Amino acid sequence: MALHRLARITMGVPDVDATHAYYADFGLTALSRGCFASADGGEQLKIVHAARRRLDELVVAVDDTDDLGRIGAALDRLETPYVLSPGSLRAVDPGTEVTVTVEVQPRLAQPAAEVVAYNGPGRTERPDGRAPGVLREDVVRPRRLGHVVLGSTDQEVSQRFFTDGLGFKVSDLVPGAAFLRCSSDHHNVLVQQAPVPFLHHSSWQVDDVDEVGRGATRMLEGHPERHVWGLGRHHLGSNFFWYLKDPAGNMRETLRVYLAEERSLRAAAERLHVARNTVTYRVKRAQELLPPTALTDSTLELRLALELARSQFG
Repeated sequence: MALHRLARITMGVPDVDATHAYYADFGLTALSRGCFASADGGEQLKIVHAARRRLDELVVAVDDTDDLGRIGAALDRLETPYVLSPGSLRAVDPGTEVTVTVEVQPRLAQPAAEVVAYNGPGRTERPDGRAPGVLREDVVRPRRLGHVVLGSTDQEVSQRFFTDGLGFKVSDLVPGAAFLRCSSDHHNVLVQQAPVPFLHHSSWQVDDVDEVGRGATRMLEGHPERHVWGLGRHHLGSNFFWYLKDPAGNMRETLRVYLAEERSLRAAAERLHVARNTVTYRVKRAQELLPPTALTDSTLELRLALELARSQFG
């Protein structure tokens, strides 16, 4: 595969300073205001101002300029415009409205994480000591950027853009969503059908499940409102997870889908690819902040709910 990793992202948010403070607390290394590095991936996150939470740019790494030429030819076949510059190619996915830059970069050689011994029924791999995870006291540092999940107003068009145009591979398909990879990970981009383009979340790699738990627990100390969903393990990618909410939030997109699905928690959860409890929590939180009838009446009240959600949640 000519593509070899997700290199970095630029995220637009209403409040840059608050979001900067959040990702500094998250364990990324601040390089400057709104600019962060992971432990292994170097500079991987840039935060800029935007009226609403969105992914402005996604940078994908390739091996050489020949790869850029092949991608340009593929985009020509899709009749998708692009800009070719020395060492990079830039195009916009019409469904997610995200600018994707393909850039010539060296491959990332990550130091291997320590193999941790776990005891289990009939299996004693660690007979005389405590689990390493309970002894760790250092701050959890994300190793590198893993993936992003994007809402697209035309999921099929976005999937073709990433696969037929850029060269991503399909790992899994579910109704209305595609799990796509540009590396050895299960997925680096997930594109799902949505009423509006939006950034659902970004995912960051840590060493093991203990680091997922330690990192999330630290983020929740004094900030229980950050919790969304976790600790858990996904079926398709088999990855452990703990979802946390940054200051830009993702409530407004949830409300849009919830209302579009005629206030069905189950349908909204399936469309957003989150747990039903997650939608329940977000709707309950919205009901606490919005007018009493905003999520039950129609027409004017629904529009009011979305506009108020814009101001409350970004």
